[in-house]
Amino acid sequence: MLSEQSVPVVRATLPAVGAAIGDITGLFYRKMFAAHPELLRDLFNRGNQANGDQQKALAGSIAAFAGLLLEKPDARPDAMLARIAHKHASLGITSDQYKIVHRHLFAAIAEVLGDAVTDEVAAAWDEVYWLMANALIAVETRLYQEAGATEGEVWQRMQIAERHQETPDVVSFLLRPTDGQPTASFRPGQYVSVQVELPDGARQIRQYSLSSAPGRRNWRISVKRVHDMARPDGEVSTWLHDHAQPGDALTVSAPFGDLVLPEGNGPLLLASAGIGNTPMLAMLDHLASTGSNRPVIAVHADRSPADHAHRAEQLDLVRALPNARHHLWYEVPGDQATEAAAGQADVSSLQLPADLTAYLCGPLPFMRAVRGDLLRHGVPAESIHYEVFGPDLWLGQ
Repeated sequence: MLSEQSVPVVRATLPAVGAAIGDITGLFYRKMFAAHPELLRDLFNRGNQANGDQQKALAGSIAAFAGLLLEKPDARPDAMLARIAHKHASLGITSDQYKIVHRHLFAAIAEVLGDAVTDEVAAAWDEVYWLMANALIAVETRLYQEAGATEGEVWQRMQIAERHQETPDVVSFLLRPTDGQPTASFRPGQYVSVQVELPDGARQIRQYSLSSAPGRRNWRISVKRVHDMARPDGEVSTWLHDHAQPGDALTVSAPFGDLVLPEGNGPLLLASAGIGNTPMLAMLDHLASTGSNRPVIAVHADRSPADHAHRAEQLDLVRALPNARHHLWYEVPGDQATEAAAGQADVSSLQLPADLTAYLCGPLPFMRAVRGDLLRHGVPAESIHYEVFGPDLWLGQ
């Protein structure tokens, strides 16, 4: 918790910091990348820098964390911290890098806010930063230990065993360790980072959900091509689609991610849209392979049946579960999906059990709509979990 002397300072300055946080984070990244260009080349997602999503996510996390320190001084935002820490661990972030961030972030704060940053204000916000940073470092240390890795050393070489074109825009890859060892275990719903060397020499990293159950001979990732090449958003997905073939080796991280299938027998809602069905596939596959009897409601929305990656597999997995039911929505159902409804997913129309635990993955508008429907239905907020592909612009909500 914040010290007694810092609480009134942070409370008084939070509106000003919050109003300027976009300018602060933008300047921070420019300063940090000027001093450490290798971070933009080989660690940070250049696409998220170009479109501003990373700046928004950082600004949101700082503001949310500071607000929670004031509103709930005896609590820690574990869900928010866990989500960030898992992403950091999948990138191999080290504790020393928090010192680099601190130096350039506070230089940006001082430059943007000017004389308003007195010694007292600087000390209070320094405390906010290190409370958040040290909490993340502690979680990341535990994650590295659980992965059997030293800090930051999460990478391994894996060979592409098979490649499958699932839809015109989605390709899946089966991966196996190049040293002949069995694939490591993971929890259904987790993801791995994939690092590829691009033509300009940059080693860019993206995260992809493991889209089949643990215990298989190979890991599987499913990659959707991002078409907007006017920006660097699609650098890695395009490279994988155009170049990655069976027999090639990729640099892949250990599995991480906090959106994981819970233990127990309680009812589940697995709601996805588009490529967001990949963590749900791993969950369904695990439930089916372990003979689970728990109630499952699977919801998926997509543009059309032809755009629904792993459509037949997803339907078969739901059919294999004795207490599962499937609900589909397609914008353009066509004649191939007479069982699907037309339009956007409408969870409010479903009969939901009272003790439901919900897992959401897909575009933010989809998840916001589903979450709103669930809250109106009476599902507690703490029972609704989500995964964001890319920077989490939903922090604090």
